[in-house]
Formats: sequence, C-alpha cells, structure tokens
Amino acid sequence: MKHRGRHRRRRRGAALRAVLTGTALALTAAATLISASQATVPDSPGALKPMTSPADTRPLRLQEHLVPARTLNRLATSMGRPVGVDAVLKSADRTLRVGADCSSDDRASLPVSPAATRAYCWDRADAATGAWRPASVTTSGDADDDGVWGAHRVILTGWTHSTTTGPAAERGLARVAFVDADDPGRPVYRWVLLVVPVDGGRDYRALASRISGMVWYQDKLLVTTTTGSADALHVYDLDRIQRTTVGTTAIGRVPGGWSADGYRYVMPAVGSYRFAAGRCTAAGPPCTAALSLDRGTAPDSLVAGERTAPGSDRRARLWRYAFSTDPARSGLLATGTAGRVDAIESYRTRAAGIRGVLSYRRAGAAGSSWYVGRVSGSVDGHGGLWRQDTKGAKAARCGSDASHRCWAASAGSLSYWQETGEVWSLSDRMLFAVPLAVLDRSLS
Repeated sequence: MKHRGRHRRRRRGAALRAVLTGTALALTAAATLISASQATVPDSPGALKPMTSPADTRPLRLQEHLVPARTLNRLATSMGRPVGVDAVLKSADRTLRVGADCSSDDRASLPVSPAATRAYCWDRADAATGAWRPASVTTSGDADDDGVWGAHRVILTGWTHSTTTGPAAERGLARVAFVDADDPGRPVYRWVLLVVPVDGGRDYRALASRISGMVWYQDKLLVTTTTGSADALHVYDLDRIQRTTVGTTAIGRVPGGWSADGYRYVMPAVGSYRFAAGRCTAAGPPCTAALSLDRGTAPDSLVAGERTAPGSDRRARLWRYAFSTDPARSGLLATGTAGRVDAIESYRTRAAGIRGVLSYRRAGAAGSSWYVGRVSGSVDGHGGLWRQDTKGAKAARCGSDASHRCWAASAGSLSYWQETGEVWSLSDRMLFAVPLAVLDRSLS
C-alpha cells in the first residue's frame, strides 16, 4: 500500500495556510503564570565542536536488523489484513481541547518565550492519570513534504507508561496517539499500542520501552528505545497496523483471538537499529534522547541528540544519519556493508538534559543551526531552548531576572513542519506549535 499525497500539494497549500492563520492562538497569557523568580541557567552550551576522529564517530555506528517478511506475513494472516492511518483516524474516540479550554495548570506548562501560537491539552480521560507521560512528536509534515498523508493532516505523539506506578499490566508500555488535525479547532485522536513480533510472527509482545523521540518518514515510524541488548531505534510500518479482536488486559495471542490491554489497534515492529558497539555508555554509544527529521540535507537525514542528566558537565553528542534513496527501502536509513549505518555528521555540545533536537539551515547561512531543548534540573520546571552552531549559542530570555528557562515544562522532542513553517513540541500537559520564524526572533 503506497502513499499518494504529493499531487495534492498545490491545491491544498493556499487553503491550508489560510486555515492556520485564522485559527492561531495567542497564548501569551501563559507567561504570566510562570514565577519570575526562576533560577537562570548558569552557562551557555557554547559553540558546537565537530567530531571527526574515528574514535569519536565509530560508537555512533548502527547495525540494521529487519524483521523477515515471512514473520510479518504470518502475523497478518493470523490477525487479518493490516490497515493504514485512515482507518485509525476514522475511529478516533478522543478529542484534544484548544488552549483556551485548558486549565491554568495546563497553560502554565507552555513556553514563556516564544509564546505558543497553537496549543492543545489532552482528552480528560487521558489527562486524569499521571502514569502515562508524552515525550515525542512527529507529523505528516515529516512523512511527506506536502504536509499531508493521503487526505489528512496528522500528528503523532509518543507516550510511555511509568514502570513503577499504575496497573501492573500497563507498566512500561509504549503507545502512539494518532491525531487527525484536519480541523485545527477540534483535533481528534485514537491510541495505537506499539508491539514487537515474536515466535516467527505467531505472537507479539509489548514494546515496553521509553520512546523519547520519534520520526515519521515516508511510510515508516522510527522511535527511540531502551530495550534488549543495546539502545536502539525500532522501526514501524504505517501500512501494517493490525486490529485486535479481544478486549482483555493481556497482550498478544489469547483464546479467541488477539488482545492488547484493551487497545483496538497495535503496530508491530518491522525492524530495528542497534548500536554496533553495544549498550550506551559515557565513552561508547550514546543513549539516544531525541530524534527529528532534516529535509535541508541531500538526502534527507535523521537527527539525534544524546540523553545526559540535567546539570551534567559531560559533553553530549548531536549527530545525523542519511535516509536511503532506494525506492525498495522507503523510510529506512542508508546502509553500507553488512547493513551498517554510519553517522554523516556529529558534534559535541555542553548542553545537558537534552530532550529535543532540530537541525535547520536558514536562508543565507553557511551551515545548519541546531536547536536543542533542555529540561530543567527541578521537577516539572521550565527548560531552555538554545540555537547552536559552530560559532556560538543563543536562547530566549524571560522574567525579571532574564532567565533562559523560557521553554516548556518537562518539554519533549521537536518536529519542524516544513509546509507550514511551524515547530511542534509538547510539555508534560500540552501539545503546541511555534512558528520557526517567531522562535528565531525570540533568540538573543
């Protein structure tokens, strides 16, 4: 099943921009809800330092592992014909609330500067529990450069359940909200549980991993994972979503059919990328915190940032991999000998607590700017968003003490929607967007 969205670009573009302009929310009131006594981030992360030696770049190498087609076909034969994104969106059973209808606590989690121009809080059924936490976002603007998938504008957000609280059956699970964003005034969504085929496709298990970053590119969804023998990326196929048939708390094959803790849909992994050198360590492969797509490179590339503790003095790594241009490998990374994937660009930064990363080359610039979102060292505090390059770093300032802690509270990943010019991200409570041009003007 192939995507055919590009031919709609011209006729939808003007109307889409008009819709976005007419529905933008001026949520600057959120800034008044933040205490002006926030402590300032003491040091700028400074200029990016290129990594060029083999000793530095070799730990970034990935090894590709694709699930055999016979495994996926056996699972599909047992569960029924796979469905695509349209089927999930048509069955949406949750509604996002626009910013004005959200609580003051919700809005207080938004960026102070720059202010969000569009923002949404989650359906009350999902906002009532703190066990599930959102951390990653990607859109149909990543999937296809015309901004739509089929006939829809879509936003995907990744959530992970706590491993220590809540029902035992749900601990550590990973799920994705498929948001139908065609109507900016009333987005609706449906959950899909992420799973991994086992026993040659005769069964599946839960992914059971934190997904702090994800990118939807062509027909594939790449997500960060921390399971198995090494930190990895898992790969999902948006045309291989399966319906469940039994509504129990079990996950996998059960008497009478297939179950997924009550979820109607599951998406089985079709592959993974693991660091060839093993699990992440300070001197070895990085623990991947965030992902995003960069369409400004040739070919398009996957951008990644390293997870380090807030306040750490260890230099984190930023790097990128090229996507394959082979039509038979849509949405997969470019591989060399024996399925190996090498980073095509990498840097070190003094930024700590990275949870969002974005690379973008502005008009007239000699190289790309890297936008790095950092979480606060305090619980649920506001973080900072810095723009870095090889010359230095800049960030917005806010509050009476000119703090750099102006970004969202407990902010997650970043995703640039090229067709609309918006950067999407999320706090622990809200999904929001800021035009990249507005973000750049806020940096000092």
